[in-house]
Amino acid sequence: MAATASTATAVAMATISPTTPIPTAPFPSLPLGFRFRLRPQPLLLSASRRLLLVPVPRASSWDESGPEEEGEAEESEESAAAGDEEDEDEDEKPRPEPVSSAEFQFAAPPEGYVEPAAFDELPPESPEDVAAAYESLYGPAFSGETVLGNNVFEVKVVDPIDMDREQRPNDDFSERVVQVNRVTKVVKGGRQLSYRAIVVVGDMKGHVGVGVGKAKEVTEAITKAAMNGRRNLVTVPLTKYSTFPHRADADFGAARVMLRPACPGSGVIAGGAVRVVLEMAGVENALGKQLRSKNPLNNARATIKATQMMRQFKDVSEERGIPMEELWK
Repeated sequence: MAATASTATAVAMATISPTTPIPTAPFPSLPLGFRFRLRPQPLLLSASRRLLLVPVPRASSWDESGPEEEGEAEESEESAAAGDEEDEDEDEKPRPEPVSSAEFQFAAPPEGYVEPAAFDELPPESPEDVAAAYESLYGPAFSGETVLGNNVFEVKVVDPIDMDREQRPNDDFSERVVQVNRVTKVVKGGRQLSYRAIVVVGDMKGHVGVGVGKAKEVTEAITKAAMNGRRNLVTVPLTKYSTFPHRADADFGAARVMLRPACPGSGVIAGGAVRVVLEMAGVENALGKQLRSKNPLNNARATIKATQMMRQFKDVSEERGIPMEELWK
């Protein structure tokens, strides 16, 4: 019954003249759960169009959404106001005043300080001065002869392989071959045979180096290894008894070497490549032991690494700032 009455009322509203305003009051004949939300302004309808009004249920959230939205709006306004106050407080914090460059003053130079001359005002350097500067930085020339008196602007590089035995560097370093192996390289056309030499170079005064060289001939391989050893020289710390200042252990690859100092008269008690390296370095009393691999190259390089881990007593005393006598207290 209620549906029939609402349909009739809607049809009646659709047939109202265009100039008649549409009432906005709810219809008493409809149920309480249904109400019309009509526009308060008059609606002009043409004769050719019919407007069908459908009842829309009124949700309970419409009445309750107002106060909640108002409360949320008030909270957002309060938070925005609090954020503005915090920004103002941050802006009001005291900031250090910048110091101008005109007020900055450099520290006064110490007494007796003499300002050096400009670079372009210095006298021109002679070739001897340049050679002496290079010698002080990099040591003597490769051949063992000083570079003083030579023309530093004309350097003639000669491959040691092209030299004869008499023309090779004649310095204080002696050479000792540790091992010569024949190695094979497999290529598309077959196998290429060559030789690898391990040579230890030293001057018996604390300088020693290990070199490796490969060539088609044994003599060329040894020459290459000797030149490579001269390029990798190191200094071995020794005491007045020609022994190590303290013990040291080092690893290189799968090899491990143990070095210990010995009393005068003991000699070099070691074997393999360790003995060769120690003798070429000028060590007369020492103990050495190969603990793992027996590979000559790895053991020789492990020996070099162990000697570089040692330090002299004077170096330790200077580093700690105490006299040498207090190191044993």
